[in-house]
Amino acid sequence: MKRYDKVFKDEAVRLSDEIGPKKAAEQLGVAYHTLQDWRKRRTLHGDGAHVGSGRAYPSTEKTAREIELEREIGELRRANDILKDALGFFALDRKR
Repeated sequence: MKRYDKVFKDEAVRLSDEIGPKKAAEQLGVAYHTLQDWRKRRTLHGDGAHVGSGRAYPSTEKTAREIELEREIGELRRANDILKDALGFFALDRKR
């Protein structure tokens, strides 16, 4: 399986916009369906679509909800650590 870098994929998609995907695929020696996948990923993920091996990554911008959930997860982890420490303290106390 041949792998293409980000620059090549971006240029191939740009070329396919100009002359059409079939002609671009023929000129570049890339399978038509591969070029179509790259075009679809660009549509779905924008600039973060083509990274090295070709895996699509979502946008790096976090929504307000994601930020709120990450904050809440941090608070819950800290509370969980406190409860674990308290459990250990009381368990030692009961053994005496």
